[in-house]
Amino acid sequence: MLLAVDAGNTNIVFALVSNGEIVARWRIATDPRRTADEYAVWLNQLLGLEGYAMADVTAVIIATVVPKALHNLEVLSSKYFKVEPLIAGEAKAPWDIHLDVPAPQTVGADRVVNAIAAHETHKSDLIIVDFGTASTFDVVDYNGAYKGGIIAPGINLSLDALVNAAAKLPRVAIEAPSSRSVIGTTTEEQMLIGVFWGYVAMMEGLVARMRAEIGRPVKIIATGGLAVLFDDYTEIFDAIEPDLTIRGLSILYERSIARA
Repeated sequence: MLLAVDAGNTNIVFALVSNGEIVARWRIATDPRRTADEYAVWLNQLLGLEGYAMADVTAVIIATVVPKALHNLEVLSSKYFKVEPLIAGEAKAPWDIHLDVPAPQTVGADRVVNAIAAHETHKSDLIIVDFGTASTFDVVDYNGAYKGGIIAPGINLSLDALVNAAAKLPRVAIEAPSSRSVIGTTTEEQMLIGVFWGYVAMMEGLVARMRAEIGRPVKIIATGGLAVLFDDYTEIFDAIEPDLTIRGLSILYERSIARA
């Protein structure tokens, strides 16, 4: 089975993939200081809880936007799974889509992998909205080429900035407001309305501008942990695909094996 690893700025997701299907997934906070041995102990226990063993993993593919985390993940693969990992975007697992931007090497691995997965399913012009530490809006054309996009602060970063800059404001949890009113009567309600509905307005406004610039029918695909939360409060999404990045890694692995 394939172990697909998506190392983001906040969390690392490990997913076990069998015949293209995700059969288990686990999440751990990103910490470049975490050693391969620590990962191995943690994963060994979680694999066992799902009825698997480390010997069941026969291949590993890694996408990371945290370069300092890569070395220990590579050691994990070689030392404990006895396989050389494929690194998304490198020689043995090159991107097989056109990155139509002036500096393609600067595009985050997660964004390219999302583009691969989204185009595989939706053969059309796409805007992919990924809710992570940063929220990204990526444009993929009907040929599957990555055309560029937008990077905005993630909603949790926005909330952290607000709380850290204003001494008397409390920390509130990111959740859907209890009503659709945008006039709050308490400090907490007003903060939640400002962050939540402000974020919805930002998404809708940016997507509308991108649609107008593209000038053709576009599908909007949402991924990331908060995609489901926002889906009930906006009409812009055509599909919610929480596992888009992992699915893209699985597709990239299969294409790399077929090419070898």
